[in-house]
Amino acid sequence: MKSLVNSSPTICALVVILATVIHFPVLRCQETQPYDVCHQSVQCGDIEFKYPFWGLGRPEYCGHPGFQLTCQFNVTVLVLESVDYRVLDIDSSTQTITLARKDLWSIICPEYLHNTTYNSTLYNGDNFDQENASLYNRCQDNIPGLANYQFSCNVNGTQSDGYAYRTSLITPTVNNLLVQCNSYITIPVDRYFAIQLASGNASESDMRSALMTGFKLEWMANNYECDQCSRSNGRCGSNSTSPALFACYKRGEGISCSFIGIMSLLSIILCRKLRLHVTPKGPESANHQIEIFIRNHGCLAPKRYTYSEIKNMTNSFLDKVGQGGYGSVYKGQLPDGQLVAVKLLSEATGNGEDFINEVASISNTSHVNIVTLLGFCFERNKRALLYEFMPNGSLDKFLRGDGFHLDWNVLFKIAKDIARGLEYLHRGCNTRIVHFDIKPHNILLDEEFVPKISDFGLAKLCKKRESIVSVMGARGTAGYMAPEVFFRSLGGASHKSDVYSYGMMVLEMTGARKHNNTCSRSTSEAYFPDWIYKQVEVGGDLRDYGVTTKEEEELARRMMMVSLWCIQSNPTDRPSISKVVEMLEGSFESLQVPPRHFETSPTMAFQGTPHSSTQSSSGERVSTVQAKISLPNSHESS
Repeated sequence: MKSLVNSSPTICALVVILATVIHFPVLRCQETQPYDVCHQSVQCGDIEFKYPFWGLGRPEYCGHPGFQLTCQFNVTVLVLESVDYRVLDIDSSTQTITLARKDLWSIICPEYLHNTTYNSTLYNGDNFDQENASLYNRCQDNIPGLANYQFSCNVNGTQSDGYAYRTSLITPTVNNLLVQCNSYITIPVDRYFAIQLASGNASESDMRSALMTGFKLEWMANNYECDQCSRSNGRCGSNSTSPALFACYKRGEGISCSFIGIMSLLSIILCRKLRLHVTPKGPESANHQIEIFIRNHGCLAPKRYTYSEIKNMTNSFLDKVGQGGYGSVYKGQLPDGQLVAVKLLSEATGNGEDFINEVASISNTSHVNIVTLLGFCFERNKRALLYEFMPNGSLDKFLRGDGFHLDWNVLFKIAKDIARGLEYLHRGCNTRIVHFDIKPHNILLDEEFVPKISDFGLAKLCKKRESIVSVMGARGTAGYMAPEVFFRSLGGASHKSDVYSYGMMVLEMTGARKHNNTCSRSTSEAYFPDWIYKQVEVGGDLRDYGVTTKEEEELARRMMMVSLWCIQSNPTDRPSISKVVEMLEGSFESLQVPPRHFETSPTMAFQGTPHSSTQSSSGERVSTVQAKISLPNSHESS
């Protein structure tokens, strides 16, 4: 009996399987038969649909909540946020649906005004060549200078004027002109039509055509899991008791479903009687996951070092080059002479989840602006990561104002390269990687000041092109963390959360030049988006920011405008990181001042006490209470 207790937990499962195969006849899983309907598609008019959509005879368990379709006079209709949309096309191969506003199908001025909004945890509109247009309705008088954007409005027999404008180009001046209009709505349109709007060449007929052409959304309803399920001849659906959970329904082959349930219960009881631990916990569990990672990645996995080897290459941790909430960083040297940065994690840092996460995330990357992981060490509570050595350290130390600072050309190149690195993480990898902790402290600089994104302890891998990321609790560093990360009512964390963090970091890069030139805490207002917004809006004097030439002024204003676009409160108003790269590399004249749709804290908050925070398993970086967004000193938040 003692040897059985000490043996592998797989004995329990083996006993059950053998008993099942030897003693019981082949039966059919009758319980799956009701779910066979999930394999069938349903049609309304020209639209044929299956998972995640349901309705019209397809039971709810064959779909996903939020994807119910109805058929109205042979027209397929989807309801999003209480607004009816005509479904123009469904493409299951790309998980794309094309929609048109039902209330704008035949008229431009709807009786009831609703913005075009959707649940960003279920739909993503970023992957398509489209922009928002704003339709201003029920305006009282002709507005001078906007005649080219005017159309006639007739609501319930009442005639008035309306105006259509490309949302991204609405400046404070235009906004002041349109304030007399009672209300407006926004709606995604094809970018070609948005360009027509911007030039004032869009006719009323063009507008009607654009509204009837509709816009595209990518749905995100366990797309990867459904693909896997379909390839294994299963039927995609949802859990009958928890509809938000994905379920793959398969026809049983060879064993009674009820018998499987009974034997599974018996196996659990047997294993508990024998006091066998089915799943290891703590360091053993993390070590098991590391072993699985190495096995799955084969020769592509980074090299694993022993703790004694780590001590040797760092000369017993003699040269300390960095410190953070996660632990310390030491300079080391590999046997071949290559210099490395050894990130030694604190023994109190979590249960290994963040460590494994960082190894798995960064092992999937290869980009000039992403730090290279050369190896790791995992021996129970001894954990270390080996990175290429960055002689200039982190960007953080060049933004403090206590030493050497970077000129505008170098700052601009760093900002552009970081955006390229993020673009690679969001679009260039096989899976989208959301970093969740973009800040100056996590940007390392090589000998030529080429920036490299580091510290992937909080990163999340998204299957395929899914946008919304499931995260537990707040994730990131106070001051850089996007509001939707902790205020879930704003739509949920996504790759746009990285865009927000990037914008706050670039704002700090621009404000740091003013701090470096004045060396006075009284000028800390330069760090706040509201103050910088005013400088951009009125074309304020930037000499306090170290600007000495017209070229530097353009670089500074470009960085300011792009960062202000990135920190828009609503994630859907922020550009994708690909668009950010385009804005940084494109014509300066084409850049527009963004709307002032962001939250800021009073100036005194910058000089006050640090934000209250809790310590995540990766260090001191999670803000728990933050009603307003402020930008702290990077060395205070690291």
